[in-house]
Amino acid sequence: QVQLVESGGGLVQAGDSLTLSCTASGGSFSYYVMGWFRQAPGKEREFVSGIAWNIGNRQYAGAVKGRFTISRDNAKNTVYLQMNSLKPEDTAVYYCAADTDYRRRTIVSTRENFYAAWGQGTQVTVSS
Repeated sequence: QVQLVESGGGLVQAGDSLTLSCTASGGSFSYYVMGWFRQAPGKEREFVSGIAWNIGNRQYAGAVKGRFTISRDNAKNTVYLQMNSLKPEDTAVYYCAADTDYRRRTIVSTRENFYAAWGQGTQVTVSS
């Protein structure tokens, strides 16, 4: 069973940068599509970004496109989310997720129910 652990959250000011990491244990990380989701207070969890197993396909939500970059290191079983030019509206708990169905390894879904494994979340707070 895949276990995901996020790290790198914190309190920053608007305009700052932050990098989140998510390390997987168990399973076959290199074959999984990995995604980042976030949930702001009082809002539903939403897709932020995702990356296919071979890095060839990356997807971003419109609100973060051009500011966030997703990457992965399959040798380290780790996926990253580089967040630049952070805004107060980026404040949320950020979750790492894995789509463990290898048949979808080239397809990055924005739908939560495609992701079978989830991390515990890491808080990102951006002050104005």
